[in-house]
Amino acid sequence: MNKIKLIFLTLVISFSFSLNVNSKPVPASFADLAEKLMPSVVNISTTTTITTNSNPFPFQFPPGSPFEDMFKEFGTPQERQSAALGSGFIIDEKGIVVTNNHVIQDADDIIVRVNGDQEFKAKVLGADPLMDIAVLQLETDEKFIPVAFGDSDKARIGDWVLAIGNPFGLGGTVTAGIISARNRSIGLSRYEDFIQTDASINSGNSGGPLFDMKGNVIGINTAILGRNGSIGIGFSIPSNSAQIVIKQLIEFGETKRGWLGVRIQDVTKEIAEVEKLDKARGALVASVAENSPSEKAGIQAGDIILEFNGEKINQMKELPAIVARTEVGKKVEVKVWRDKKEIIKNVILGRLETSDDFKISKNQEPKKQNNEEIIESLRIAVRPLTKEDIKNRNLPNQTTGLVITKIANNSPVANSIELNSIIVEAQKKRVKSADDLRDITKEVLNSNQKTVLLAIYNNQNQRRYIGVKLD
Repeated sequence: MNKIKLIFLTLVISFSFSLNVNSKPVPASFADLAEKLMPSVVNISTTTTITTNSNPFPFQFPPGSPFEDMFKEFGTPQERQSAALGSGFIIDEKGIVVTNNHVIQDADDIIVRVNGDQEFKAKVLGADPLMDIAVLQLETDEKFIPVAFGDSDKARIGDWVLAIGNPFGLGGTVTAGIISARNRSIGLSRYEDFIQTDASINSGNSGGPLFDMKGNVIGINTAILGRNGSIGIGFSIPSNSAQIVIKQLIEFGETKRGWLGVRIQDVTKEIAEVEKLDKARGALVASVAENSPSEKAGIQAGDIILEFNGEKINQMKELPAIVARTEVGKKVEVKVWRDKKEIIKNVILGRLETSDDFKISKNQEPKKQNNEEIIESLRIAVRPLTKEDIKNRNLPNQTTGLVITKIANNSPVANSIELNSIIVEAQKKRVKSADDLRDITKEVLNSNQKTVLLAIYNNQNQRRYIGVKLD
């Protein structure tokens, strides 16, 4: 009996020792760390001139009316000053400050307060709306205490973090919490890979730093959920992504992002099934821009990009960020899935900022036609694509296809395709007539697969692939 007790006690001690070795102690206080970091965190206030030209009356006086001259000043442009508050942090002793772009956007004057009492004017060295980052230069010869960036890739869920900033204009405020999640996307900007934290972040904290327990910046606080203040869900731009942009803004005053020249979409289970891919992964190329790096390298619509420059693409959203941070002009290997096998394409990256790849053509609704046909398998009505459609929608001249004119409520495409979308391919075969589409869908229905892969132009004239499960 005593032997069993001894073994049990040994196991308990060993388990407790293992937990202590693998876990970090809860800090007794953040005071020393906060005291060290506070001089490097700044408060930012901006002034912006807003011009309005609104008529206060619900009507207009007729020309020549005596009231026209009497009240004309009410209709002239009126200017007012708007103030905003934010946070930032010093990364160079010469007074280079990092903050959010939305903190200083369109500002006429920027005042930066250091140590709570020193005020300096600042000018913008560069700003990037796509990642919401701006870099400022304090207009002074004084020396400052900078902070260093940490490795955000090493930050783990559950790690302690400190947020320091200027919430509600109260000045240097310190809050603590943990990293709640990684790789968050909330639809705020184009390139999102946020660190989520439960450290209290409120209005005015934007642009402030998120520190690890070594005092290194691992994130730039940029967004919160909750209209009336912090609810324990804040988001920070990871330092590793931010540093690339910050370096370019300091050196060039602008960003120089890599550009591949493709429109991409998610690979669904249905698409993976049709393409005989082991699982839904990668980024499906919906269309390739003319004269783009991808077109020159031989990448085609319908390819699935599995790997870029040695980095695996698990989800579609990962690819734009990886491409953007890759050096312009670099030759990279792109692994794609085509015709049920992997192939390698070598691409020389272009520059995003000089491309017109993201211009969206204006969509004009085609005129009604009487030559509609029913595609029973899809439960839709279609008509042939005309030259007028091609011209109005600015499509490639050789485009062939069918315009969808009606969609039944129980159609298998009802939740994925809109009216007036154009079907141009089925199972990667060009569709020139309703009979083409019928034959292809009939072939799919007679197979064990039951899923047809359609290529369409949607109402924004973007080429996309849709996997449709047939009944």
